[in-house]
Amino acid sequence: MNILEEIVQHKKQEIEKLKAITSLDQLKKQKRRAPLYDFEAALKQDQIQVIAEIKRRSPSEGDLYKEMDCVDIAQQYEKSGAAAISVLTDKKYFNGQLDDLKLIKSKVDIPILRKDFIVSDYQIYESYVSGADAILLIADAISMDDLSSFHSLAKNLGLGVLIETHQKQYIRKISTLNPSVFGINCRDLRKMETNLKWFEEVIDSMPNCVRVAESGIHSIEDLKYVKDLNFQAALIGTAFMKNHTPGETLSNFLCGARA
Repeated sequence: MNILEEIVQHKKQEIEKLKAITSLDQLKKQKRRAPLYDFEAALKQDQIQVIAEIKRRSPSEGDLYKEMDCVDIAQQYEKSGAAAISVLTDKKYFNGQLDDLKLIKSKVDIPILRKDFIVSDYQIYESYVSGADAILLIADAISMDDLSSFHSLAKNLGLGVLIETHQKQYIRKISTLNPSVFGINCRDLRKMETNLKWFEEVIDSMPNCVRVAESGIHSIEDLKYVKDLNFQAALIGTAFMKNHTPGETLSNFLCGARA
């Protein structure tokens, strides 16, 4: 069993425990109280945009910023020009929690992406009522039938969707869903190995939509590289979190890449 399969298996067990506390029917009856911001529109700009990520740790890097103040960082990101904020909500592997997203949503006025391993419609309703403006769907972690179903459900709720893959063979199938935002992850989640040049290999296969480069972007030069490949946005977390000056680093990245 590779690490991605292990995470997905654990996530399914986690959801069953959540259902025992709050059923899907009960969840569907809950009201969303937070405003809903347009994730696609935030990324669809003339200049390269950044989805700035908040995460305490990762399986590949270990602890990044264990004692961080997630609200302070979110506000730094907003002030420094982030188009959207990605919040890791997985507890076991990333030390995140859904409460982080709820708190951040109440303190900033840009779209919030829930980044997690979504393997059930339960998590989509949960994301909606918790205040997420968009969700991540990892094509490598679920079946194409589930990907299509989850994509439709999220869209019907008004949520933005970032569909992600590392696998070149999935791109054509994902394209049939007419995604509005499509991400390529240069990290193979099965092995947790990153190859920045992978973006170059797949960009011409991607559909005409907002294209997002994910993982492996650790410098201004890396951000310029994906911009020159015609990615409209990049999702960056580790490079911002590791030095404990996330807002300042984001600002430097944007100024440098857009110069």
